[in-house]
Amino acid sequence: MPTITNLTLQKRNKNRVNVYLDGEYAFSLQKITAAYLRIGQTLDDAKIAELHHGDGYERAKEAALRLIEIRPRSVAEVRRRLRDKGYEDDIIEKAVTRLQELALLDDDAFARYWVEQRDTFKPRSSRALSQELREKGLGREAIEVALTDVDDDDAALRAGQKKARSLAHLPQEEFNKKLGGYLQRRGFHYGTVKAVLEQLWAANTAE
Repeated sequence: MPTITNLTLQKRNKNRVNVYLDGEYAFSLQKITAAYLRIGQTLDDAKIAELHHGDGYERAKEAALRLIEIRPRSVAEVRRRLRDKGYEDDIIEKAVTRLQELALLDDDAFARYWVEQRDTFKPRSSRALSQELREKGLGREAIEVALTDVDDDDAALRAGQKKARSLAHLPQEEFNKKLGGYLQRRGFHYGTVKAVLEQLWAANTAE
């Protein structure tokens, strides 16, 4: 059986260890996976396969952590991104399960985050939010809970107020056309849009 003759940290990535078997470079592993290896240890094919599997898991977990450091993600998003990177399904599931155990992946929390961010920076209708969350892979129950406090009338008014400032110089017909289209693209129903247009045009002419 091949024998480990050297273990060295990579120069460019201190989290990876180069493994040498019988005097020749064989493969590299995440440091945590290589932690229990020793020079002089023999490795059969089954052990080498086990090491590669463990290394894949650690790399997948790190890749997932990098994703959620940028912003919270849904479970389905993480699965999809890891699959795109070429990780095997069993490794993906193991990594996802571990992050769920650590409360770093939580679809309910993600749904609340998404709705709160949209409400603060880009208000849109509950219908549009529901569609976005479905595209993120969330289930009906998580979506319904996250949308409990969404008020379409209020969201439409706030979205309209932000946009109306840049349209205040326009005549009413063009003001209504542009602002109405803007609100409809954010999923608001005609009746809601009509009421907001009337309110904001009245406010615009009163200034």
